[in-house]
Formats: sequence, structure tokens, C-alpha cells
Amino acid sequence: MIRTRLSAAALLAGAAALLLTGCVAGENASSASESTTDASGETVTTGGELNIDFATYNPLSLIIKEKGWLEDALEDQDVTVNWLQSAGSNKANEALRANAVDVGSTAGSAALLARANGSPIQVIDLYSQPEWSALVVGPDSTITDVAELKGKKIAATKGTDPYFFLLQALEEAGLTPADVTIENLQHADGWAALQNGSVDAWSGLDPIMAGAEQSGAKLLYRNVDFNSYGFLNATESFLEEKPDLAQAVVNAYEHARVWAAENPEETAEILADVAALDLEVATKVIAERSNLDVDPIPGSAQRDVLEIIGPIFVETGDVKTQDDVDKALDSIINDSFVKKADADAIG
Repeated sequence: MIRTRLSAAALLAGAAALLLTGCVAGENASSASESTTDASGETVTTGGELNIDFATYNPLSLIIKEKGWLEDALEDQDVTVNWLQSAGSNKANEALRANAVDVGSTAGSAALLARANGSPIQVIDLYSQPEWSALVVGPDSTITDVAELKGKKIAATKGTDPYFFLLQALEEAGLTPADVTIENLQHADGWAALQNGSVDAWSGLDPIMAGAEQSGAKLLYRNVDFNSYGFLNATESFLEEKPDLAQAVVNAYEHARVWAAENPEETAEILADVAALDLEVATKVIAERSNLDVDPIPGSAQRDVLEIIGPIFVETGDVKTQDDVDKALDSIINDSFVKKADADAIG
């Protein structure tokens, strides 16, 4: 089964401040893009850029970036590929909303939250079915049950799967967010706060969480059903204006999925290198908490999970109305690209 997520690098919420591999978006890039139609009526984009994220919670993105498959696939079209590292779903959503990236990877819950609040994004592929979130306490903690968190401080990154994991876990234990103090910290900062005693618990995210376990931290509560899927999202404008580039991205993801299944050890090595993890920890993330062999076509299974999480958005005030959630559920899936995916078109 799959599970994974997170990045140690910080992603600021403006395009000018975003960290890119090799160059800042727009710098040293190809000329402005042009779209033409080929003999079969398909759009062909020439020039310009493809801005796409990579994240340690999305192992397939690391493989694609490492292998340079998109650069090779788009070389003849003179398209420059810019890679941006996302520190969490909330940061990927910020970049998508700011049009700093065309394609970004988030948890399903985070994608629904963004769409329900007006962000024009759609999920075009599933990169994993993860158990990347759990509630974590320090090695010396005496807390053994979620109910014992009442009155305690808990670190979580709002707008991400660990945050919604926490809310669901509290509800199951008969608690509400008002019964605890939630410290809104980015994932790596949450682990640091747990280490220095600033919080009593942390709603963690892999691969940082796996590293925390190696350091003696304890997983207080796990529930794979409280983890939403890994969504690969794209802006609607990108899908409409550059469908050929969107198809190339999805083709690359499906090529990477096949490659990862055939090369699990090298997949773990790539994760260990990017996330600065011990190979043992990275192997645990890939082998034990990552199902990269998930059906990549988004559909009813993902909607079922999001229908459970959606009302929580309204209860906590993260989304104004249930109607906003329902409209997002009805419009967030775009399976047209993954249904045409050709893994052999890459590499």
C-alpha cells in the first residue's frame, strides 16, 4: 500500500520567491509559447515553459525529475521545463493559485479544499495511495490514546492531509478542535517543535515522520482510511491552452510508475538523496507506506474519501458552505488525460 509525503525545502507563496531547479520561472527560458494544430487536429505547443513541482511526498515526481524524461520529451518543441520543490500540499496549492506552476502535487483533501475555495484546479492523475499521515508523540511521552490529547498542543500544517487527519482522529475520539490547541506549523517545523517540547504531539507527514520514528518518536495513532490519495493537479488554463504538455506530464507519470515498480531500490535511493534521509528510512517509506501501483484514474474511490472529509471543511470554517464543497466535488476530476496515457511515449 502507498504512503509518503513532504519536503524540507521552503516554498514561498509568490512566483518570484519560488525556488526552481536551474532557474527562476521565466529566466533564461524559451520564447513565448505558440500553439498550432497538427494534421490530426491535436494541439502542438512550441516554445515557452512547463512549470511543474516535485516533492518528497511524491516519489514519482522525484524519479521524473532525476531522469530528465520531460526535458527529453519536450526538447523538439523547445519547451523549457522548470522544477519547483513543494514543501507541502498547502504550498503546492499556493503555487497553483498564483500560476507559479502549471502542475502541482497535493493530497486529495488539500486539492478539494483549494477547489472549494475557488482555485481553478483539476486532478489529472493519481500518483499514490498513501498512509503518509499519523499522530506522533515524543519518545518519552506518556500519552497513549488520542483522547488524552485534550488540553494539549498539537502541531499540524493547515490545508494538508495531516491537518485533516488530526481533525478526523479528534472527532473519532470524541474531541473537537476547541478541545486542543493546534499550532499551524509547516511539516518540518512541527517535528522540530515536538523535539524541543513546544508541542505535545505532531500530526506528521512522511518522509519526515519515518525519520522521526528512527529518532525514537512514537506513532500514537494510525488510520489509513483517514489519508486521502495523492492528487496530481493542473490549472484549468494550462489544460485548456497546452493540452499536449499536460498529456506529456501524465505520460511521464505513468512511465515513472512502471519504472518504480521495476526499480524499488533505486526509487528509495532517489528519495533518500533528495530528502536527505538514511537509505533505511527512505526504503521504509517506499516499501511500507507507499502504494505507487494505485489505479491512476481518479474516480469514485477518491470521491468517496473526499465526501467524508468535505463536511469537516465547513464545520471548521475552512470552506463557507457545503454547496461550495459539493460543486468542487462535481468539478475537480478530469480523467481525460490519464485515460489516454501512454507510458511508452516517454523515455
